[in-house]
Amino acid sequence: MSQIGFSSLRRCVLALGALVLMGVSHAGTTLLNVSYDVTREFYKDYNAAFAQHWKAQTGESLTLNQSHGGSSKQARSVVDGLDADVITMNQANDIDILAERGKLIPQDWAKRLPNNSAPTTSVSVILVRKGNPKGLKDWADLARSGVSVVIPNPKTSGNGRYTYLAVWGSVLKSGGHAAQARDLVTKIFANVPVFDGGGRAATTTFAQRGIGDALVTFESEVDLILGEFGRDFEVIYPKSTVLAENPVSVVDKVVDRKGTRKQAEAYLNYLWSDAGQEIAAKHHLRPRNDKVLAKHAAEFPKLITFTVDELFGGWKKAQKDHFDDGGLYDQVIAVAKAR
Repeated sequence: MSQIGFSSLRRCVLALGALVLMGVSHAGTTLLNVSYDVTREFYKDYNAAFAQHWKAQTGESLTLNQSHGGSSKQARSVVDGLDADVITMNQANDIDILAERGKLIPQDWAKRLPNNSAPTTSVSVILVRKGNPKGLKDWADLARSGVSVVIPNPKTSGNGRYTYLAVWGSVLKSGGHAAQARDLVTKIFANVPVFDGGGRAATTTFAQRGIGDALVTFESEVDLILGEFGRDFEVIYPKSTVLAENPVSVVDKVVDRKGTRKQAEAYLNYLWSDAGQEIAAKHHLRPRNDKVLAKHAAEFPKLITFTVDELFGGWKKAQKDHFDDGGLYDQVIAVAKAR
């Protein structure tokens, strides 16, 4: 190669290298939020607000990606190697497995943020078709003969597990005993025609495919259903229901490897800001901030609620007793299928 040719090639290589370095130095950080099935719209709005806030505060551009699906399946994906910077779920046991199986976060992850790291809550409610043709008013009505109920699979969906515990707990809350709770759950789950993998799939089954007389879902999902599928549905608030707490965590091993801890922690902390809580309220998630909750009181009826800690000894015990292989749910569903 001639000296002129070599010099030209060298200049090209250096110029290309400079362009690459410029791209790296000006490239923004990318975060991945792995979440459960029915939070797509909330995090779409929240991500835009946080990116704008972070840009104004630090000058750094952020790319915020989302991944959604059945909560347990999502959590297992992170354990299996999906590079989530943060995980945002609707129950603690789907984050606990990151500590127990993947060693990705510390065992005491829930103590790192307020409210046991749960910035929002929701409740399980019953959605019926307009006019409520079957006259459904409470959980026990879903056990009646001839009533078809759409519920996501409790083995793969936090929504499904909350439904199961909402029904079981309602019996205990009213003074009933475990045998009565088991009987009611069995009768209701015998009325389920199809178990979808997550809450959004169950919504599609009920609202789009027209299957079922009732759908059990989170309160936060109802307005979205009404907006997307028309006002052909009504929401029924049971006499008592479970309070779904929505915990979040940084995935320590991922953010430390990627160098994104600062951004990931700020992303989660912003959920407790007035702006973050307002976005939650907009998407019908119950804010933890008393001021914001009071501002939206008309949108969130006061209910008799109970927590998983209160009636089931916490999520670890509830998972072991009810949802692990061979647990009470497996026993219930075996009887339900035989009916």
